[in-house]
Amino acid sequence: MERRAPAEVHMSQAIQPAHANPRGELSAGQLLKWIDTTACLAAEKHAGVSCVTASVDDIQFEETARVGQVITIKAKVTRAFSTSMEISIKVIVQDMATGIEKLVSAAFSTFVAKPLGKEKIHLKPVTLLTEQDHVEHNLASERRKVRLQHEDTFNNLMKGSSILDDPVCDEEEGAVPPGGTSVQSIELVLPPHANHHGNTFGGQIMAWMETVAAISASRLGQAHHPLLKSVDMFKFRGPSTVGDRLVFNAVVNNTFQTCVEVGVRVEAFDCQEWSEGRGRHINSAFLIYNAINSEDELITFPRIKPFSKDDFRRYRGAIARKRIRRGRKYVTSHKEEIPRCIHWDKHNQVSLIHGNVEALKKLAAKGGWEVTSAVDKIKIYTLEEYEVLSIWVEEHVEKPAHIAYHLLSDFTKRPLWDPHYLSCEVREHVSENDQIYYITCRAVNNDKPKDLVVLVSQRKPLKDGNTYTVAVKSVVHHLIPPCPHYIRSEITCAGFLINPIDSSSCTVSYFNQISSSILPYFAGNIGGWSKSIEETAASCIQFIENATDYYIIF
Repeated sequence: MERRAPAEVHMSQAIQPAHANPRGELSAGQLLKWIDTTACLAAEKHAGVSCVTASVDDIQFEETARVGQVITIKAKVTRAFSTSMEISIKVIVQDMATGIEKLVSAAFSTFVAKPLGKEKIHLKPVTLLTEQDHVEHNLASERRKVRLQHEDTFNNLMKGSSILDDPVCDEEEGAVPPGGTSVQSIELVLPPHANHHGNTFGGQIMAWMETVAAISASRLGQAHHPLLKSVDMFKFRGPSTVGDRLVFNAVVNNTFQTCVEVGVRVEAFDCQEWSEGRGRHINSAFLIYNAINSEDELITFPRIKPFSKDDFRRYRGAIARKRIRRGRKYVTSHKEEIPRCIHWDKHNQVSLIHGNVEALKKLAAKGGWEVTSAVDKIKIYTLEEYEVLSIWVEEHVEKPAHIAYHLLSDFTKRPLWDPHYLSCEVREHVSENDQIYYITCRAVNNDKPKDLVVLVSQRKPLKDGNTYTVAVKSVVHHLIPPCPHYIRSEITCAGFLINPIDSSSCTVSYFNQISSSILPYFAGNIGGWSKSIEETAASCIQFIENATDYYIIF
């Protein structure tokens, strides 16, 4: 048998028809109940006392499970704080006929120990058995910081309303008012829905929320088969008990091409509160759905057209949450870098140089870029496709394009304006327009500093008024081996495209297809809890606009 941590619990369930939706797939609500139950058992195994769900991080669903398959949920305590614990949850589905296993979901939740009476408790530390245990234990503190600052981050994004501008044209054909997606449901909490203290199971509330949210999503266009894609981070605001009436109100907040965000608000009423019409707000959650048509194809949702003040608040809130969710997805994950660098030698120089320039142009030409920030002369866009995140920083510069090109194509000047760069030196002059650079970067997250070996290819336009190009890509060079004092990192595709506006100004666009090793420099900004990209872009603009003849020598 595999060795398990002391505070680890496994639950396996055979999926029966009673657990499934009409399509024969495991109900998302049922899975949420199982996830919460397994996590609670792991928390209580570590604490030795009753525990309740305090919050749930983003839950991403990667696969569906069907009747006849087996779901295995693995939950373990990754770190214990004073009275709360972080629980790591991993959900696997196995096809019994083939034995093939697939990852359904990986998530984290927080449970709080609830001792009886006035007894005080201080949780014992978690026993760490493997290297991965140590990694998750260290990352748990980072995830906790993200949870604690979540509300402030959201409020700050909402205050910067220009960042969230996504106006819906009054004439846009097919736009749907959110009122048509509104759904209400009422549940009476009975003993089977509660724990031995009479408090409603968090998983049961989550299951009821998913049911009403799915109905709301299905009312939007042709979304007959909504599929839960993810659940946004949320926390339980208060308990409910046996005998309470729980009122669930759901409405579609916003749509994003093939996904839709549904908000659900839960209020609890005891008998007196029920007769007086005043309830207790115990939870709000945001669920993100895809939907398929009768041919099992993803549908594109119609746009939402807000009318009331609350409509606009929810509409913009969905945009802010999407940005935060994307940042959390990357900053709290721990993915091993898979090197994709190509070895540099005389036989492939021409193809590598050509590929370097073309890859940057193709990245810039892709559709689907979304504005995540717009401040003064700087706009930031992101693009996510197939788990690959790319960023585009657009800067308006009051200097001619040829000057910006001259300054940005010489990477030895990069440390003068980019605070992330410590040093940058040419190691090989391949040609007049192509050089190999060795770069060292500052440390982040208390890790070792990083270094890179990159090919920089610069191209002037053939005609005035066209685009200047500075393309960047990592290579493996036999004369520049990895150094034990640095973490060798990788740039898969990056660079600058510089377009003239007139004779005295230009637009500088910086692109980066973000690799795991470079991600720490971007993730906080993407999620909205850092402004390092804006600050670096502002420094770049200032450097170019303040440039003198000392820097510009033709």
